[in-house]
Amino acid sequence: MAGKAFTVDVVTPEAIIWSGEADFVSARTTEGEIGILGDHESTMAALATGAVEIHGTDGVTTTVGIHGGFLQIFQNQVTLLTDRAEITEGGRDEAMRLAEELRALEESDL
Repeated sequence: MAGKAFTVDVVTPEAIIWSGEADFVSARTTEGEIGILGDHESTMAALATGAVEIHGTDGVTTTVGIHGGFLQIFQNQVTLLTDRAEITEGGRDEAMRLAEELRALEESDL
């Protein structure tokens, strides 16, 4: 999928989990799935626990399991702010499992 590239940052309070150029991002918001291409309109949304797929301009797809947070799109910059996130090698199903583990971990911290 070759489109206009944009910058993506996945950020937790501890670190930047992933940062780079992408031409497509797919994420779950509390309102449903969102697909992001270059020149997407400015958007702010609450993220649901789940998998985020980042299709890098280098042809590599990175899957990140996240536990909630917020998504901001502004001037070809996508920022995902989340309490907990982890990159997984196992694809979307593995990221969903990981996101559920992150949610259980947070609930046990309460």
